[in-house]
Amino acid sequence: MIAMLGTGTMGAPMARNLRRAGLEVRGWNRTREVADPLREDGIEVAGSAEEAVHGADLVVTMLADGDAVTEVLEDGGALAAMADGAVLVQMSTVGLAATEAVAALAEDRGVALVDAPVLGTKAPAEKGELVVLASGPRDALGRCRPIFDAVGSTTVELGETGGGTRMKLVLNSWLLALTTGLAESIALAEQLDLDPEQFLGVIRGGPLGVPYADLKGKAMIERSFEPSFAASLAAKDAGLVLEAAERKQLGLHLAEAAAALYRSTERAGHGELDMAAVLLAVKGEDA
Repeated sequence: MIAMLGTGTMGAPMARNLRRAGLEVRGWNRTREVADPLREDGIEVAGSAEEAVHGADLVVTMLADGDAVTEVLEDGGALAAMADGAVLVQMSTVGLAATEAVAALAEDRGVALVDAPVLGTKAPAEKGELVVLASGPRDALGRCRPIFDAVGSTTVELGETGGGTRMKLVLNSWLLALTTGLAESIALAEQLDLDPEQFLGVIRGGPLGVPYADLKGKAMIERSFEPSFAASLAAKDAGLVLEAAERKQLGLHLAEAAAALYRSTERAGHGELDMAAVLLAVKGEDA
């Protein structure tokens, strides 16, 4: 039995892919009506986090941030209700401090922790094509393999617990620089009376182009911001990158600029739009 704690934008398709792989899945979400549609996929829906983890061999957390994870584990009673031999599989993006806090909670409870955040947004989650950044005790990682195979196309093993989170922060630093740089380039093209589609065409397929630029660039040009990954979550991730850099006394100027732009996107009321909406902050536009 696998318990999925958090069945929102990412957790729901992950739960469905686990069930399609023939695994027994029980889901839970703080907003019950968000989880209820999973019943149609043969997934049991629990009324509480404590109920969800009862008898589960593997307990997956896929929640918005570190505070949500620790709250569900502690105040929600999930950790106390876990079976002694169960594995806690933390797959949210929560940063260094929260990962350390969860590790301490798991150690006190006497359960193994696998730190395995994922790379990818809504569409890859739906297709089972996430990249899993897995770290933790080798035997626990082995037990988690059916989860990783069901939700992802690639699993990268990164040593002891915490390695997955550290790699996710590095990848997010790159992603934030790419997205905000793309927004500024498209804004500049528009202000210089150039067709930004031509800009994307020039870089497409060459050393300067990446598929992600086409994906997010198209959304920016069309001002089409249906959320695949919300701007508010991008702002959260930018903060986690800066938190990690500050620990090592490293100044990340691009990450600081990205964080400021995403905070501006939130202040303008666009936090629930896709992260491509950072273009609105760059240009000072309304949605």
